[in-house]
Amino acid sequence: MKPGKTGFARLIDATRYSMQGFRAAWQNEAAFRQELVSVIILLPVAYFVARDITQFLLLTVPLLILLIAELVNSAIEAVVDRIGDEPHELSGRAKDMGSSVVFIALLLAFVCWALILAENYVL
Repeated sequence: MKPGKTGFARLIDATRYSMQGFRAAWQNEAAFRQELVSVIILLPVAYFVARDITQFLLLTVPLLILLIAELVNSAIEAVVDRIGDEPHELSGRAKDMGSSVVFIALLLAFVCWALILAENYVL
């Protein structure tokens, strides 16, 4: 086992590292900034669109999954770029797969929003 802090001190450090990750994503990733601003706008909108708690969760959880996907994709890209700039099939594959995760998260959010909007306001 790796030596280090335990208990509350470890929790404090983990929180600080998480905040550093959010800051790095905000400063270095335009896609993360765009998605975070969209989520900040859509979260209160979801409160007014949803007719019950289930709909609210189906509107908000995919938005949070999208942010998670973007952070994972950015982490993959950072590691691949750290390893080297020269083109490599595995590097390209890793970046493409990370991008696919974001695409699926976007698709999930779109489908949830479209279906709930259609159910509440069209059908």
